[in-house]
Amino acid sequence: MVKIKLPNGEIAKGKIGERIIDFLPGKIGLVAKINGKLFDLTNKIPESCKEVEVLDFNNREGKATYWHTTSHILAQAVKELYPKALLGIGPSIETGFYYDFDLGSKVFTPQDLEKIERKMKEIVNKDIPLIRKEISKSKALKLFKERREKYKIELIKELKEERITVYWQNNFVDLCKGPHLPSTGYVKHLKLINSSSSYWKGNERGPTLQRIYGVSFPSKELLEQYLYKLEEAKKRDHRIIGTKLDLFSIHEVLGAGLICWHPKGAIIRREVENFWVKEHLKRGYQLVYTPHIAKSELWKTSGHMSYYKEYMYTLEKENEEYVLKPMNCPFHVLIYKSKTRSYRDLPIRYCELGTVYRYEKSGVLHGLLRVRGFTQDDAHIFCTPDQLKEEVMGVIDLMQFILQGLGFKEYKVTLSTRDPTKPEKYMGSDEDWFNAQRALSEALKKKGLEFMEAPGEAVFYGPKIDVKLIDSLGREWQGPTIQVDFNLPKRFDVTYVGPDGKEHLAVMVHRALLGSFERFFGLLIEHYAGDFPLWLAPVQVKVIPVSDKNLNYAREVYRTLYNEGFRVELDDRAETMNYKVREAEMQKIRYMVIIGGKEEKGKNVSVRKRKEGNIGVIPLNAFIKMLKKEITEKI
Repeated sequence: MVKIKLPNGEIAKGKIGERIIDFLPGKIGLVAKINGKLFDLTNKIPESCKEVEVLDFNNREGKATYWHTTSHILAQAVKELYPKALLGIGPSIETGFYYDFDLGSKVFTPQDLEKIERKMKEIVNKDIPLIRKEISKSKALKLFKERREKYKIELIKELKEERITVYWQNNFVDLCKGPHLPSTGYVKHLKLINSSSSYWKGNERGPTLQRIYGVSFPSKELLEQYLYKLEEAKKRDHRIIGTKLDLFSIHEVLGAGLICWHPKGAIIRREVENFWVKEHLKRGYQLVYTPHIAKSELWKTSGHMSYYKEYMYTLEKENEEYVLKPMNCPFHVLIYKSKTRSYRDLPIRYCELGTVYRYEKSGVLHGLLRVRGFTQDDAHIFCTPDQLKEEVMGVIDLMQFILQGLGFKEYKVTLSTRDPTKPEKYMGSDEDWFNAQRALSEALKKKGLEFMEAPGEAVFYGPKIDVKLIDSLGREWQGPTIQVDFNLPKRFDVTYVGPDGKEHLAVMVHRALLGSFERFFGLLIEHYAGDFPLWLAPVQVKVIPVSDKNLNYAREVYRTLYNEGFRVELDDRAETMNYKVREAEMQKIRYMVIIGGKEEKGKNVSVRKRKEGNIGVIPLNAFIKMLKKEITEKI
């Protein structure tokens, strides 16, 4: 007998050679994990099994299985309604699932999505079993040739395996490794969100397909919560708010993925930059600046020309090839190597707000969140192996301080380690990896951060910490990264002289706390819905005279606030006071100062706060003191 751990913590008993699902009380789980691998619940318990863990929707892998199966239900519905549609791929994603279809010249309409959704619910209600079958590669090719599924044929030909896995749902079949839910009836509540065009395999020169996005949940309440957040997210779209508040723009004549920062957006960016620089200098970082281009030889040494060239912009002058820098790290290495370093000099921490350029396919560009030219809040630490743990702890401490100052108090942390079964895929010795992974793990534990370990998710040159920020709607965004690098120190011979008088390879840590200013700015806009805290607001105070009779005192108040260093505007237009107040509210200006006869007579100001309304008549000096306190405390 084998122990089966249920999602509610209870234990069931199973028997080797029998199906997992036969030992479960009802539809209690979605997918099974055995020896670290996922299996269908309809799978038989293998002889090597000591324990089966059953996962439900509260588990990341269970949720992904739920959404992946719903994508197959979508594909079946489309094939039943549009028999000539050709199948692309249909994975689960972080926010649900999608499936790509080739419909020739047809484009899915909102009415089509409604019809497809109804058909999907019919398929769910029929509770159709998903049957997994392994067949030979030749049989798989024959099967999909008979069905004229050219994209599936292309995928099968690319597979190295001789045994191919397919899943059947009545007469519908799809090429898929799985795992999947036992039947379509496990899916309870679903919704198709939208459709868009896509490229086969992301290749802009390839066929154009139609992609349908959807989501599904085991309860109506979860679906309603998701749809509510979706509507809120639309209201917070940084592209719409950025235009309304005149923060930035993107121009086709300039080039896709390249951002123009308008004066108000530039003010917010400068405030964040000043905060960033000040806190780094306080913690022993040294500010550096590096060029935007470099000879291709530098990128050959770093390895980027071999592994990253498709994302790099190159140019040639006087028979020499140059590259617009995609990263800052080789420049920081050269600064470090400009003279001999002793162990007494370490750690050395270089930081830079460095603008880099990377070619991204036009299909993935998205406002500020995915661009081609962006500024990284980059830093590199050169230290000895013994200093690594303390340095990582210092980075985590700085990360927490900066994120809290910018309004982010919740995040999820992942420690990406190497796959211990495939050490040949990674640079560095076993000892290097063990020490680096231990240093990162111990630093996280000592800082009291919960984290999930992700074996096999490390990059080839070292382990890393990834942090996902959680915004005011509960959405997750890619945030800070901390990476240990065994690659560049060896490629560039980055060394220090140790106490023994010999040269030793330095440990190099890459870290970015915001990632890029462009993407982080988009996140800030959506997190605050454009209603920025006072210290970031491009306009902090709007002075509004009730009438022209009060204009002189309004100008006096304006000059006083301006001289105190506040970002203030005077609205002296020939409009009504109520119109000016409404417009200031629309522009999300936090404070309005109303100047009438009573205020002028008492040399006071009537203060109105956005969303709160009038907060009273107070002396100007008291108002200034209140503003300064709010800015200092970043509230």
